[in-house]
Amino acid sequence: MRMIPLLLLLALALSGCGSDPASKNVEIDASRLRLFKPLPARVDVKPGGPEAERVALGRMLYYEPRLSKGHDIACNDCHLLDKYGVDNQPTSGGHKGRKGDRNSPTVYNAALHFTQFWDGRAADVEEQAKGPILNPVEMAMPDEKRVVAVMKSIPGYAAAFKAAFPDQKDPITYDNIANAIGTFERGLLTPSRWDKFLKGDAALTNEEKAGFNAFLEAGCQTCHMGVLIGGNLYQKLGLAKAYPELKDEGRAKVTKEEGDKFFFKVPSLRNIEKTGPYFHDGKVVTLVESVKQMGEYQLGAPLKDEQVKAIIAWLKSLTGEIPADYIRKPELPPSGPNTPKPDKS
Repeated sequence: MRMIPLLLLLALALSGCGSDPASKNVEIDASRLRLFKPLPARVDVKPGGPEAERVALGRMLYYEPRLSKGHDIACNDCHLLDKYGVDNQPTSGGHKGRKGDRNSPTVYNAALHFTQFWDGRAADVEEQAKGPILNPVEMAMPDEKRVVAVMKSIPGYAAAFKAAFPDQKDPITYDNIANAIGTFERGLLTPSRWDKFLKGDAALTNEEKAGFNAFLEAGCQTCHMGVLIGGNLYQKLGLAKAYPELKDEGRAKVTKEEGDKFFFKVPSLRNIEKTGPYFHDGKVVTLVESVKQMGEYQLGAPLKDEQVKAIIAWLKSLTGEIPADYIRKPELPPSGPNTPKPDKS
């Protein structure tokens, strides 16, 4: 009588009732991981003054709304650090509520991208930091001179800039504002279970490993590879099939080259679960739809629902840890008697 339960269990095991990836051991060929690397522990900062002091100043400036014409928009308004570095809007609101024409990408891990902005018009996060402040649709400051004047009019910033750039006689400059913000942003890293897995930890579930295999089998690694699983090349949107209603010429706006039309920087897939809506215009709302569109327009091979489900299961393992202490909002110095008033014009 005791043999019956044992025989029954054996029969069930052999019948394939455990065919769900979550219920069986899934392996990943180690050779298939060569295209991927874990996040580094840190990103080297650019030359300047003491790093800790520059980080402290950059953190203040990241949250500083007086860097905008109306004193109402800071970097953190479009790139919310407690929301994975985005505002989850198709396009962000700027000065007087104006909307930009491109989705605001996350600042997390951005320092590791090979270039900045969707069209690559800035080489690094320091150069990127200069753009929105003077953009008339975003923070709308009229020129660098006005920005520096506002910073100099706030008494508490004199000591902070001097500590960050001690060898400079006049440290409150536009370049140093960008340097400090960039130095702070270079610490915005979000290690995930994927990184643990790449380092040899059994951090992924069988379902997630099956999803990674599905990702590779679909050919997604053609564009999404490396440390960021993206962020290291430009690619044409609509590579395999013309993308519908595509008006933004992408990189060609910068280079003026016909061959660069509709090329955009490939986004990183890190934290992709949290950073929608998707693509350069933010018109794709769900992760499911974005994966489906990539299959159709980039790979030329529409993905089945089970493939999409599997890939998304793995993508969720890329959601990292937000560095809560590092991003904690600092106390900003009060305005001085000569600080210009907000300009809402």
